[in-house]
Amino acid sequence: MSQVASDPDTHELALPLVVRLERATPPLRTDALEAAARAVLLILTGGRPEWADAIARWDAHRIRKVVRRARGAHWARAQELDGLTVEHGSAQVRVYPPVPVDDWPPDLARLQVGGTNLDPDEPGPVRPGTPLVLLSPHAEMSTGKAMAQAGHAAQLGWRALDPASRVRWQDERFPLAVREATAGQWARALADGAVVVHDGGFTEVAPGTATALFVA
Repeated sequence: MSQVASDPDTHELALPLVVRLERATPPLRTDALEAAARAVLLILTGGRPEWADAIARWDAHRIRKVVRRARGAHWARAQELDGLTVEHGSAQVRVYPPVPVDDWPPDLARLQVGGTNLDPDEPGPVRPGTPLVLLSPHAEMSTGKAMAQAGHAAQLGWRALDPASRVRWQDERFPLAVREATAGQWARALADGAVVVHDGGFTEVAPGTATALFVA
């Protein structure tokens, strides 16, 4: 995407997320997916006042998200940067206020995007009434990519809720579940009007690919 350097408001913004991936104690894949989705919602709704302008500009446009990984000293340095850490089960994810896609803070820019794959796990049943993100069975995605898509689905789902449901969900600190959909689940959710994420096609999948759904 072309950008006009003379006007900072024209720079496309991305929301940085960093997942902690220690070699000896990696998180469960489902925990990482759910942590990322909750992190997006928490910074969107509860970020500090000094983040408000950047978050509003980002939320009004393409809401890009980029997930990087860190361990050891790199994770410690990532914790020192202005942001919010979400602990969810075995996972830790830190989210930061949006930054221009071509001007990341050096301590984040040096973290790797690749190598985020985590082995599938077997999460339990979803409690009735829990907001649900379904990941497409038709799109192959790394864990990092799936984390970004889960966050995107949660954000679009938040936008689609009525005000009373938003207040209730926020007051509860955004309980949610992320699951890999079967073909049947995916088709039924689409038929029932689930909120759909269509990917921009910057990484891993073709533009317009339906990657995730939100089911309230």
